[in-house]
Amino acid sequence: MPVPKTDRKVPKGSKTAKSGKKKQFKGTRGSWLWLWLGLTGVAMLSATAGALLAVSLSTTPLLQHKLSPEEAAVFESDRMTRTSMKLSELTRPVNILVLGIKVTAADLSNPPPETKDLSYDPLVDSFDGLADTMLLIRFNPETRKITVLSIPRDSKIFLDGYKMMKINATNLEGGASLAAKAVSNLLEDVPIDRYVRINVQGIEKLIDALGGVSVYIPKDMKYTDATQHLYIDLKEGQQHLTGDQVLQLLRFRYDKLGDLGRIQRQQMVMGALTEQALNAGTLAKLPKLLSVVQSHIDTNLSVEELMALVGFGVQTKRSNIQMTILPGDFNGDGKHETSYWLPNRRQIKALMAKHFDQGYVDRQATDPNRMRIAIQDSTGKPEAVQALVKKLQTTGYRNVYIDEAWKEPLKATKIIAQKGDDDNAQAIRRALGLGEVRVESTGNVISDISIQLGQDWLNQMQAEPIPNDQFIKP
Repeated sequence: MPVPKTDRKVPKGSKTAKSGKKKQFKGTRGSWLWLWLGLTGVAMLSATAGALLAVSLSTTPLLQHKLSPEEAAVFESDRMTRTSMKLSELTRPVNILVLGIKVTAADLSNPPPETKDLSYDPLVDSFDGLADTMLLIRFNPETRKITVLSIPRDSKIFLDGYKMMKINATNLEGGASLAAKAVSNLLEDVPIDRYVRINVQGIEKLIDALGGVSVYIPKDMKYTDATQHLYIDLKEGQQHLTGDQVLQLLRFRYDKLGDLGRIQRQQMVMGALTEQALNAGTLAKLPKLLSVVQSHIDTNLSVEELMALVGFGVQTKRSNIQMTILPGDFNGDGKHETSYWLPNRRQIKALMAKHFDQGYVDRQATDPNRMRIAIQDSTGKPEAVQALVKKLQTTGYRNVYIDEAWKEPLKATKIIAQKGDDDNAQAIRRALGLGEVRVESTGNVISDISIQLGQDWLNQMQAEPIPNDQFIKP
């Protein structure tokens, strides 16, 4: 395998072995690893366990890189599975670190010979690069839930023996074990049981093996970068995307939300894959899917453990898949040369206690007056929006504002727990008498709760004129 240009380790106690600026990966950094959970959902059929068993009966980890004893010790060694009726199942909650890696030939000191005379900078099959996507996924058999925490790649961290860095550099500096150390340190010392690394080379093949995925594209996306052979040309609306088109969607970066916009699109694609994949038609595609995964994945999960995760996932309801983003904010005040995502330690503590059973916080009821509620209308009916505002205000929710319209037509209203607060989202659902609660980050990024208004509200709404002086302008 080609060797990266930089050494990985910086001797503990030294200032840094690399004082110069590190070469940044060129072009957009695709956020493809949200697809991992969705594609795991594809395999989450009862027959998948048998297919995996046919691939290998071994419990040897599916490693592309051998871990040293020190590296292996970073991960929890307690047994997490048992075998019953020839099928593996989880025996306890487990936390899986998922890293998405993108490496181009220019990032390597010894690139593959076939890439040297090309007129563009091609992607190469390697795991030795920046982790452009970082997810911590909790599979909890006690609550029957899957929780996905997305960690922005620009999150600012400090590690003993290393200079201050962005968290996505940890894989380049010290592989999966250093990335796991950094994530655990950032997230209240949460234990990391296993890791999965996947590179961009396999994502397109996985989507195509699945037969593509249907997703609503929120706006026209067009961008060209000939140096990478990156050509993005997607139209707004409901589309059935090929693997190449999914990568275009996830690699597009030209919107006002930057990396948060990419994370939102990750969640949209993951949700679409999860809902689409759980059907009998995928059974015939399993051998091809498994073959692709094995070629482009590095993990210390054994086949038995992978089977247990698969078996758990097939029994998990869509409503029990929760997706959150690491609390924080950008340092984007124009005064900093480097852009960082600055983690909010207090909010991280609360999130880890609620969704990862790590530590504890004193939970107090949220004052409805302080809760920021954004309304995103998909009905095109201003009177429906005003009726919703009035309904919320009469039930005690005063901090309500009208956001940009949600372009995708929705049959059912979605109540999005933007920051993971599903308790208050459920309270709003009860107040409205309708809607589907989702723990996601696909709504308004500064809200606590986003309500994406659907046709069901029109059906329920009683025709009651609202005085003009009560209308709230966007």
